[in-house]
Parts: sequence; structure tokens; C-alpha cells
Amino acid sequence: MCLLAVLYRLVPESPILVAANREEYYDRPSSSPSIQSGKPRVLCGSDQRAGGTWLGVNQHGLFVGLCSRRSNADPFGTRSRSLLAREILRAQSARKGIDKAMEELTSHRYEGLNMIVCDAESGWVVHSDQDQEVLPLEEGLNIIGSQNVNDPTDERVRLAHRLLTLQMLDSPVKFLAVASKVFARSPAPHGRATMIVRGSDYGTVSSTLIALSPKPRDAIFQYSAGAPDSAKYEDYSPMLRDILSRGLREARSKSKAT
Repeated sequence: MCLLAVLYRLVPESPILVAANREEYYDRPSSSPSIQSGKPRVLCGSDQRAGGTWLGVNQHGLFVGLCSRRSNADPFGTRSRSLLAREILRAQSARKGIDKAMEELTSHRYEGLNMIVCDAESGWVVHSDQDQEVLPLEEGLNIIGSQNVNDPTDERVRLAHRLLTLQMLDSPVKFLAVASKVFARSPAPHGRATMIVRGSDYGTVSSTLIALSPKPRDAIFQYSAGAPDSAKYEDYSPMLRDILSRGLREARSKSKAT
């Protein structure tokens, strides 16, 4: 279970704004975001057990975010969902990424998942359980938990939506400021929806805030290596700006060559 919010194409300076809390077993090791080797360059955290990721951005401005999905399917013999996210981040665009996602989901077995794949040109939501569903990512606020995107029956999604719409989020700075407080909301009394999950062996293990902008120098990537109500967000923006600048230079070089 994770919580992922994407404000899509509502703020011209940053068409992709992201806030995400990751929940996982405490004994499953992961590493903080780093630039991965190979092409395209990708900035993402790494699941040290399977080698994949749960969230990342590549040099083409492609964002991929993954959540587990409540499922009744038999997980036996499945491939790690984190590897699927890593495969999609090799794509040059969201459209090519979603094609890759469907190819993988029809040829390999994965546990239930929800995923957002988007860039400045197009955005997509994937729900995959025993069957797969692909939906266009709507302009505005999209929130996914363990059920469908913006599911009105998901109390946690409803709470996040209410807290993120109490004021106008009309700039990347305002979105990130509000989202950092919302996603750091400490656990509520038992039985009530909460942003932070804290169990005996499972809970919120990290949090990420992202702003993707047409100009690489304006991009922002902040990461909390722990539940954000107790761990500070650290700034990884220089890494994101580096790979986005590389992508822009390569795109310009290809354009001149043709």
C-alpha cells in the first residue's frame, strides 16, 4: 500500500507535480534516490531486494509512480512490480512507456498494482489485477492508493484530496509546501484514515515530492528517507536538473542532425 498524488497540467510552470508516501515492510532494504547508469538517465530510489524502483523520473521528463493494489489474485510466481517500473523508465515518452507496461503485464505475472505514467505530452493510469485497465490521466488532481484512481470509497484518498484542495495550489512552491504537510500528517486514532502508516513490521518508509518543469533549472526533487513526520525532506534537485539538462541537450542535438 502506498499513496500517490499527481497534480497534472494545472500549473503551467510545472505540469507535473507529485507527492508520494511509500509503505513497505521495514526489513525490505532500499536505497535513496541516485542517478542510474545506462540510457536514458534515471533518477530513482532502488529496491535492494529486487533491483527495481517504486518511483522515478528519466531524462526525457517521464515520471513513473507505483502503488500496490488490493488484490485477490494468487501472487505465486510473480515478477517484482518494482522491475516493471524500472523497465518503463527506460522509455522515451509516456506513450511508449504505457505500451511497454501493457507488453510486460500481458507477458509476465505481477501482483496487483496501480501506476501513473506521464510526461508533459500525455499521462496514463494503469490498474492491474487479474485484468488490466488503462485510463487517460485527467488534468487536475489525481490520487491513487490501493484501489482505483480518485476512488470515492477509499478513505485515505478522500482525506488526501480534501487536505490538498483546501487552498489553491497554483504554483509549484505552494503545492510542495502544502503537500509536505499533508503527507507528513501523523497517524490518527485507530480506525481513521491517515497519511502516515506505522505498524509493528510495516509502514511508511519514505516520501517524495517532485516538480517537473519545462526548464530543467526549475525542477525540484525532495526525498525523506523515512516517514516524513519524523524524517526531514532532503534536496535531490541538482541530480534531477542534471539528467533533465542532459535530455534537453541530446534532444537538441538530434533535432539539428535531422
